[in-house]
Amino acid sequence: MGFARLELVSEHGCFGGVQRFYKHASSEIGLPMHFALFLPPQALAGQKVPLLTFLAGLTCTEETFSMKAGAQRLAAQLGLALLMPDTSPRNTGVDSEDHHWDFGVGAGFYLDATQAPWSGHWCMESYLLKELLPAVTAEFQLDSKRQGLFGHSMGGHGALTLALRHPGVFQSLSAFAPICAPTKCPWGHKAFTGYLGQDESIWAEHDASLLMAQQKTAPYPGGILIDQGLADKFLAEQLYPEAFEAACAQAGQPLTLRRHAGYDHGYYFIGTFMEDHLRHHAQALAQA
Repeated sequence: MGFARLELVSEHGCFGGVQRFYKHASSEIGLPMHFALFLPPQALAGQKVPLLTFLAGLTCTEETFSMKAGAQRLAAQLGLALLMPDTSPRNTGVDSEDHHWDFGVGAGFYLDATQAPWSGHWCMESYLLKELLPAVTAEFQLDSKRQGLFGHSMGGHGALTLALRHPGVFQSLSAFAPICAPTKCPWGHKAFTGYLGQDESIWAEHDASLLMAQQKTAPYPGGILIDQGLADKFLAEQLYPEAFEAACAQAGQPLTLRRHAGYDHGYYFIGTFMEDHLRHHAQALAQA
C-alpha cells in the first residue's frame, strides 16, 4: 500500500541522511495531512531499515520533534528511520476546531472520534495504523516487521495505547511524560467526552493503565522505557505515571520508569534523554 498523492514539501540534508516534510491526500481523514520523515544514510544506500514513529503532544505539528528533539544525529548512526505525523486534522470546516488548545486542532489524542462533528475527520488511530504506517513503509522500502513507537505527553498516551491496542505491530515502546491514565485527568475527560461521548466504558479502551492491567502476559517482554520530569507542572494533575507503573507490575510487564529531579515537560527534557530512547528502540528492533 502506497500513497495516492504524495507531495514533497521540503528536503534537507542531515547527518548523511535526509530530513523531509511531506503532504498527502488522506483517505482515512478525508483531508490533506502532513508528516515528517528522516531517512538515515543506510536507507539512502538501499538498506531496509527499521521505522521508529514519534507521536507529538498537544499543540504540536510534524515539525516540532523534527526541529527540537535533536534525534537525527544518533538515528543516522543507528540506522533508524524516524516518522513524525501531525497531531490532528486541520482546516476541517468544524467551526470550533481551534477554540481550545487542548481539544480539536493539535489535539487528536490518537483515537477515532465517534461524536459529531469530530467523527467526520478526527480518525487519527485509523489514519496511523491503516494508512500512514503501511504507506510509509511501502513507499520508502522500510522494514514493516521492525517498527518502534514512542511519544510525548498526549503522544505518549498515543504510543502506549496504540501499542497495546494493536499487538504485534510494534516491537519496541517508550514515552516521555505520557498521559498514563486519561480516564482520571482533566485532559482525558475533556477529550474523551468530546470525541467519544459519555460512556466511560469506551473511554477505558483508550486508557494505557487500564489496558495494561488487562494483559495476561507481558506484551513487551524486552521492557518499556518511560522518562518523567519531577518539575513537570502537569505531573500531579494530568499524567499519573504511578498508575501505569502499578498496571505493569500487575501484568508482569518489565518497565523502566525513571523520575528526574529538575526536569519539566518540554523539549529540553526530551532532548536530554533522547539518546537513551533511541538506543532502547535500536536494541529491541535489532533483535526483532
